[in-house]
Formats: sequence, C-alpha cells, structure tokens
Amino acid sequence: MQIKIRNERPEDYKVVEEVAREAFWNLYFPGCHEHYVIHKMREHEDFIKDLSFVIEVEGKIVGGIFYTQSKIVAEDGKEYKTISFGPVFISPEHRRKGLGRKLITHSIQAAKEMGYRAILTLGYPYHYEPYGFRGGKKYSISMPDKKFYKGLLVLPLYENALDDISGHVVFSDALEVNEEDVEAFDQSFPPKEKKFQESQIEFEKAASLLDE
Repeated sequence: MQIKIRNERPEDYKVVEEVAREAFWNLYFPGCHEHYVIHKMREHEDFIKDLSFVIEVEGKIVGGIFYTQSKIVAEDGKEYKTISFGPVFISPEHRRKGLGRKLITHSIQAAKEMGYRAILTLGYPYHYEPYGFRGGKKYSISMPDKKFYKGLLVLPLYENALDDISGHVVFSDALEVNEEDVEAFDQSFPPKEKKFQESQIEFEKAASLLDE
C-alpha cells in the first residue's frame, strides 16, 4: 500500500470536502457540518495552511487534518498562542489501517518543527492520549466556562511549554457555522439521508463529561 502525506492544494479542495462529508455523516449528529467548516476555514485568518495535510493511498486522497490558531487566556487577560487541529478524518473504507495515526503524528512533528507552543483539541481522550495528549486539568487549562472537561486535550510541543501558564482556551471562530449556511453548501453534494445512530449518544455524553 503506497501511502503519501502532503500539504493540501487548491485542486484537492472538493475531493477533501467529499471525503470529510463521508467520514462525518451522522457520526456526531444527523448529517454533518465538517465539510463546510473546512471549506470556510481555508479563507479565515486563523487557518494554518502549512499544517493542512492530506493522506493519499495509491494516489487517492482518503483523509485530512486541518489546523487553526487558538489561544490560552490567563486570569489577568494575558494571551498565549497555541494551535488546534480539527477536523481530522479518514474515509470510512480506509479506517483501522493506522492511517489516522500516521497523519496526526506527521502533523504534530511538523508543528514542533515550526516552533509552536502547544496543541489543544477537543475529542475522545482514548483517541489522543497515545500521542501524549492529556486532559486540560493537568495543565490548569479550562474551557471558557472555567470548567475542566475530559474532552479538552492538551499537548505541549516542547519542554516546559506550559509551565506557569493557566487559563481558558479560546478556539478560532473559523470552527463555528450556522445551520442555514451548512444546508445551502450541502446542496452541492449528492443527497444523503440524515439519521440517528448510536455514536451520537456516545458523543453527547462525552462532550459534557467533567474532569473531576
């Protein structure tokens, strides 16, 4: 199996959005909005183009990872620049082959080489702990509501990167979309049925789990 990881190029855009749509459809809620998030994100000031990667198998794009600027805001209002990834995805037919691991590992290494302080992301701890991510509570980093959630995950990119820093994370508004815009954008793709599946309950529970 010939595998290649490279930066996303403009000619990849539509294919990447199609693969993302397939990967996320009905996963967290009926339908999905990640394909639109990616579409919109590329034009946003917080988008980090050099950390946007696709993974190919035999020359065909089967996944991608996207990064935006984020920050930790301390109690005194001081801001510390960080970065965040998401969406990250592998097409359904190529899952469980270690491709997601290769993609994430590649991007973390690139972020280290570019000198970034830390990566903050939202997700299932069991997905990201193997890469060294730990819950935000360990680093005294909360969500904006000042609560510590198990799903807020933090990875310092060099030694002592987060020493003497505490506060709450602010993610880029590039990740925010409204339903009408998603619906309008989705019209340019083949119709798919929105429906309920078990993973949506798991996601809802995980999203509210506090780290106590």
